[in-house]
Amino acid sequence: MSGGPLAGVRVIDLTQVVLGPMGTQILGDAGADVVKVEPPAGDMTRFIGPRRSEGMAAYFANLNRNKRSVVLDLKRPAAHAALMRLVEGADVFVHNMRLSAAARLGLDYESLAKVNPRIIHACATGFRPGSSREEDPAYDDIIQGMGGLAHLNGRGAQADGPRYVPSVLADKLTGHVLASSIAMALFARERTGHGQAVHVPMMDTLVSFLLPEHMWGHSIGQPELGIGYPRMLTPDRRPFATKDGFMCVMVATHAQWARLFALFGQAALMEDPRFATGSARSDNIEAAYAIVTEGMKQRTNAEWLVLLREADLPHGPANSLEDLLADDYLNEIGFFPRMAHPTEGEMTLVGIPVSYHGTPASIRRLAPHLGEHTREVLAQAGLAEAEIAAAMQE
Repeated sequence: MSGGPLAGVRVIDLTQVVLGPMGTQILGDAGADVVKVEPPAGDMTRFIGPRRSEGMAAYFANLNRNKRSVVLDLKRPAAHAALMRLVEGADVFVHNMRLSAAARLGLDYESLAKVNPRIIHACATGFRPGSSREEDPAYDDIIQGMGGLAHLNGRGAQADGPRYVPSVLADKLTGHVLASSIAMALFARERTGHGQAVHVPMMDTLVSFLLPEHMWGHSIGQPELGIGYPRMLTPDRRPFATKDGFMCVMVATHAQWARLFALFGQAALMEDPRFATGSARSDNIEAAYAIVTEGMKQRTNAEWLVLLREADLPHGPANSLEDLLADDYLNEIGFFPRMAHPTEGEMTLVGIPVSYHGTPASIRRLAPHLGEHTREVLAQAGLAEAEIAAAMQE
């Protein structure tokens, strides 16, 4: 087999901004034919950040490869009818609009299942359907705050209150979950022959991602033991300062702790009751990390890279964003491919992280211009020229 594990799957994608486009780009990388249906104004990320031409910003380009763009004003009957023709031949329909707005446009699961009973109807919004907040708007910042991530990120000795992680993490995480949920629903359809509705709420997704290690005593009915994994919360859990920079080191096993203490010239610490067993180290993790903090100051980054590798201890540099582009490992595996866009020239892309041995994922086309494929896609769906003209408002 070739062409990606989702080759032959048709996705109608009405999502915008980050969450949905991240999810559908994953599907596209895996071989799906993703048709991005945009309003006449286009996805807002087309206009955010550096760009060589209007409507083709780098932000948009990194979330919308392997897609074809169709422009339809769905408030117009002819355009809506054209979308229904696309749904007839699709496997997946994805949106991230409010549920009431989707229902008003006849884009809810019940309506589309009448057009195509095998459709996988996927939706991602802020909160769970049927809840008191199902219609509340939600963006990444809101969910980072409500989901506890901003508070967690703001803890520490220098904290001045909750702080957002400097990445649209909630959106992108939910986008990944959206993609995997769609793939699982497609697998179920292959077994049963039936389509279904899939909903991925941002709030639930972030909290389920954040809490497994932090539930702590609450998981066993002992809330007096607190909430939050102490090792994650100690102020010394951070890249460690060296003589000339910062280094990341993480040890977990008894043997690893012994080798690290030996590198500090303090092998005898393994006899200290605070550190002699895994349970003792867990109970005294702040003291253990304080020793690591001081020990790492003894040598330079270059010296630590040699010693930590020789000792077979997990380690790595604390890369900046700029450092990532020059990282030896990422460049060794070709993680930043350069490709020529038909109109935008050379572009540096973020690679595909997943490898499929028998059905490799690939970047087959770069981000489309607004409405670039409207006529092509509608013609492939069997619309006559007059119907295409009406849908395009020509």
